[in-house]
Amino acid sequence: MSLSITVPQEYGYVVVTAASTFFLGMWHGIRVGGFRKAAGVGYPCPYADSAQMSAADADKKHSMYLFNCAQRAHGNYLENQASFLAALLIAGLRYPVASSILGVGWMLGRVAYAVGYTAKDKDNGKGRLIGSHFWLCQLALFGMAATVGVKMIL
Repeated sequence: MSLSITVPQEYGYVVVTAASTFFLGMWHGIRVGGFRKAAGVGYPCPYADSAQMSAADADKKHSMYLFNCAQRAHGNYLENQASFLAALLIAGLRYPVASSILGVGWMLGRVAYAVGYTAKDKDNGKGRLIGSHFWLCQLALFGMAATVGVKMIL
């Protein structure tokens, strides 16, 4: 006996968009590993601390700073991924194509955010602002998800 469920083809866009975020998370982790190696920060240290940075020469200190930025970008990604995915999947029930487009915009923003955060020529992580449009995509999905819920009730 087989169970067959028919769903609109557009839902596939939402599923592929959601699944793509898993690979984006892996990309973040791999990036952090490269910055960790360059900084010489061993496991299980999540960040280069002030004592490590004080003892380092200028080049190593900058490598540690970039590692901390890469780690923070990855952490920010993980902090937002769960609520983004929930909003994407809920909004995708009614607005699958628009949700997928916003999802792709969110992921592109997350890449720009991570790359910008680790820009060697930007101080205080200000390079991350280049990808800050991910917030607009995320907020739009939150609003669309809430709209789906209200329309279900009404």
